[in-house]
Amino acid sequence: MDRWQAMRIFVKVAETASFAGAARQLQMSAAAVTRAIAALEDAIGARLFVRTTRSVKLTEPGGRYLDDCRRILASIEEAEAAAAGFYAAPSGTLSVTAPVLFGRMYVLPVVHEYVQQYPNVDCRVMFVDRQVNLIDEGIDVAIRIGHLQDSSFAAVQVGTVRRVVCGAPEYFEQHGVPLTPADLKKHRIAASTGVWGSPEWRFAGDQRVTIHNWLQFNTNDSAIDTAMAGLALTRLLHYQIEPALREGRLQIVLADYEDPPLPIHVVYTEGRQAPAKTRAFVDLAVAALRGR
Repeated sequence: MDRWQAMRIFVKVAETASFAGAARQLQMSAAAVTRAIAALEDAIGARLFVRTTRSVKLTEPGGRYLDDCRRILASIEEAEAAAAGFYAAPSGTLSVTAPVLFGRMYVLPVVHEYVQQYPNVDCRVMFVDRQVNLIDEGIDVAIRIGHLQDSSFAAVQVGTVRRVVCGAPEYFEQHGVPLTPADLKKHRIAASTGVWGSPEWRFAGDQRVTIHNWLQFNTNDSAIDTAMAGLALTRLLHYQIEPALREGRLQIVLADYEDPPLPIHVVYTEGRQAPAKTRAFVDLAVAALRGR
């Protein structure tokens, strides 16, 4: 029997001044209560009760031990109540990460809704175009685009996104439209050095083309601006150029050669044991992103 349970039995025997009475209240057998007290006395090395056929009284060490046990048990109950409240109601600090443009366009509205619904939670939001280590950087929830490499985290797929090659109408008027992936070798390319910055571009049917990056940037925004200026083609995720597509400033090419869309997941670290602050954000994010 663990020490915490033994303390509970000891306190109940002291309060009822009866082994049988304590057994009834704890729904245990009298023999089990007697064994628990005997084991506790052996572990401590002191007698806690003086037993007679008519009464059970605390010894002097037993009286001091009773005060300590009540204090310890009260602290445990407070800790359990605090933990239960932590997991029952969103509180504390929530850390969220997502790719920069996806975060601004789709995750930020979720954050705004979340902090309005749960004002007792402070949010730390990190939008970066790199794979963040959730454990090392203390992240509770991450929006991940691409195939997941770490299966130890809980993840909910909320959609997919195309990886597309695009350029401005002015560029195509001047340099022509690539008709196959191999044609890209003859075109000017502006690329980002982010997650999708590999010089080897893969297409459907396991076609691979090694691209010469005429211009290379550390942000997707710069690659988009360069493409819209008519200076080069670029390859990005569909959502990143969606506003420019609607405005007619960019056009997609080689759509028939696109590889399968990439999955989008909401990833979080503690699964079913996640605290309320995490579960509440995941629920909002899944609903909002699936509705896109």
